[in-house]
Amino acid sequence: MTEELSRTSALASRHKALGSGLEDWNGMGTAWTYDTDPDDEHDAVREAAGMFDMSPLKKVFVRGPEAAVTLDHLTTRDIAKIRPGKAAYLCVLTEKGGIADDAIVSNNGNDEWMIVHGSGDTMALLEASAEGRDVQIEFTDDLHDLSVQGPKSLDILNAQCDIDLSGLAYFEHAAANLFGHPCRISRTGYSGERGYEIFADASTIGDIWDELVAEGVMPCSFTALDKIRIEAGLLFYGYDMTEDNTPWEVGLGFTVSTTKGGYRGKDAVMVAKGQEKITNVCLDIAHSDMVAGGETLTLDGQEVGVVNSPCFSHRLGKSLALAHVKPEIEVGTELTVSGADIDTTAEVVAMPIYDPKKQRTHA
Repeated sequence: MTEELSRTSALASRHKALGSGLEDWNGMGTAWTYDTDPDDEHDAVREAAGMFDMSPLKKVFVRGPEAAVTLDHLTTRDIAKIRPGKAAYLCVLTEKGGIADDAIVSNNGNDEWMIVHGSGDTMALLEASAEGRDVQIEFTDDLHDLSVQGPKSLDILNAQCDIDLSGLAYFEHAAANLFGHPCRISRTGYSGERGYEIFADASTIGDIWDELVAEGVMPCSFTALDKIRIEAGLLFYGYDMTEDNTPWEVGLGFTVSTTKGGYRGKDAVMVAKGQEKITNVCLDIAHSDMVAGGETLTLDGQEVGVVNSPCFSHRLGKSLALAHVKPEIEVGTELTVSGADIDTTAEVVAMPIYDPKKQRTHA
């Protein structure tokens, strides 16, 4: 096994039994497909409950008297505003103000924090921010992340939980016992639905998975997740944002504190405000299937953007994509879409195209 694939989910055997080839993402074998139809998995999340093994995300504990100060230097949010039992989505910046990663930071209380991040440079930058500070950093793959998403997720989990999850607000979390196993449950997700992430040890996550299957929760692949998150206008680092983009350009300006003290990239990101070269949009493409990605977008013969994250939504009956376009391109504009095997048009539509008021996640 190569170093890049040295991370293993305790659920790997269950993914294989469902037909997954365990393709690589973030150094871990990941269920990109199952034998089940991703459209059926998509339906489960929108109509009932589906679950994703999100353990390829990296979980890092930050502990000690200067843990909050360290995270304040690392991230764009004002960490002092994240009280125990709360969490926040945020950006990690380069010195030049570009997005090095996105992450969720949770305050567990008693000077313990957890940061969950994807494939960007968070760990190296966290270690740099921690230098010379009274703080301990622990990366752990023993802790797994099982995301249960959909309108029935609350009722299913609440019936087997020792705390009342109905009182857990969006981006709140709490220690709990689920099916008799200790875990931390966070009201977060990547679906545009009400949902919960269950953080539990490798020794118990398999039993939690099996119990949820028995309760009717459908295992879902990352192919289904891609369709779901594109509908909901949720970004994927490395595709919809990179270190070449500032938060202002991709709709993440809400994560940037303009009032807290110095943090990595603050000066550069503040100068960049108002200097956006691109903006992130959703496209409704005149096509009967998913496009390949990477297609060029033009307006009146002039190149104005590129397709980043495409999907076909059978529920909306639309070929969709998240794309970067020049900032002057407005909702309602019709663009030409050109690629190796496609020449069609697309309309720039309001994002997110699914549940635009976000009533389902915030219910």
